[in-house]
Amino acid sequence: MSNPWLALHAGADPAARITEVGRAYERFVAGDANPPLPVRPVVVESWRRSAGARFDPEGTAPIELGDDELEAYRAAHPLACVLPIFRDLLGGLADDGDHIVAVCDAHGRLLWVEGTPAVLDGAARMNFVPGARWDEASAGTNAPGTALAVDHPLQIFATEHFCRPVQDWTCAAAPIHDPATGRPLGAIDVTGGDRLANPHSLALVRATALAAEAYLRTQRPAAPGAAAVTALGRDEAVLTVAGRRIRLGRRHSELLVLLLTHPQGRTGEQLGIDLYPDDPNPVTIRAELSRLRRILGPELLGSRPYRLRSDVDADFRTVPRLLEQGLVADALAAYAGPLLPGSEAPGVVRVRRLVEEQLRAAVLARADRSLLQTWVRSPWGADDLQMWEAYAATLPVGAPARPWAVSRIAHLTAEYGLRAPGSAATSMQRHRL
Repeated sequence: MSNPWLALHAGADPAARITEVGRAYERFVAGDANPPLPVRPVVVESWRRSAGARFDPEGTAPIELGDDELEAYRAAHPLACVLPIFRDLLGGLADDGDHIVAVCDAHGRLLWVEGTPAVLDGAARMNFVPGARWDEASAGTNAPGTALAVDHPLQIFATEHFCRPVQDWTCAAAPIHDPATGRPLGAIDVTGGDRLANPHSLALVRATALAAEAYLRTQRPAAPGAAAVTALGRDEAVLTVAGRRIRLGRRHSELLVLLLTHPQGRTGEQLGIDLYPDDPNPVTIRAELSRLRRILGPELLGSRPYRLRSDVDADFRTVPRLLEQGLVADALAAYAGPLLPGSEAPGVVRVRRLVEEQLRAAVLARADRSLLQTWVRSPWGADDLQMWEAYAATLPVGAPARPWAVSRIAHLTAEYGLRAPGSAATSMQRHRL
């Protein structure tokens, strides 16, 4: 079985593949939502996300962090301490004149971009520079942005890029996680020519990411039995406990979120109502909890009532905690997206809305251009009319981003059937739907 994360299978002709995928890409951007094989499913899904974010195939990634802001931000970033590891393992590629080594944060913002002057000049023409944002919503399908979106190492080859100016390049990237929480900290990327589309480059970035995580683990050793849950922006939660990362199924993810929300414990009947309001069958709940206990271990999951026996941290609890301390920027940085966005369980939906509305209200109240920009550029905030209006209000006349913001407001106003821009009450109502 071929590896879906590799761009080319053994023996493939790169030139033929570029042409083949390029034709499918042109069909896609022309309106064919289901381009023919041989486009990899991970690429097609990324194209759809890029198109859904209304990224212009001829566009360029925006530069979000200026020199002074960038310097301060990356000096304080957790990945700063592993920069020597990146240079040690990948420095040869950055020095060979053919490749770029880049590190981005969890939002896809490039922190370090290294290579020879000639290759960096070529990268600068597509805004692949420190401070630029390369998540899918801002730059289309690309290795670091897509690796963060799917939380997996992968390659993006030539015409697989959604942005036409980037299609001369090939890249391989791997996400890097916080060992204590499992939350993505960013990604390591190698960018170069077509020859990069081989199994060795993918293995190299993956090994580099694992080495970085191992080093971070030694710098911040977890307390015995410490556990953490990552559930924001993903349909299946990840539990990190005793040095292991366990990906849970959807139902077990919902149960764990509900148990974290009610540390005092929950009966089977209560959990049934939270999960299955139309048929809260306690027998079904007990069976699911029994399976969850086998995964977590009896030392972590207790019963009568069902509860977590030890303290478990969770990213969706971190956001409100930071907001209570007035750390709005930190809370937004910790917010990777809606809580279990695919879940329709009433108990999970309530927590999801509460966390998002708390954060959203804090960002609006702060009226900070950078925070508002981060929100509207996110996948969950791209259609939030009120936030776009607030963001536009912070842009002075003549600002490069202002025409784009005004255009987006006009588009959303028409899409929601409003008579004129600026209807905050109506947009707020739309947001809550």
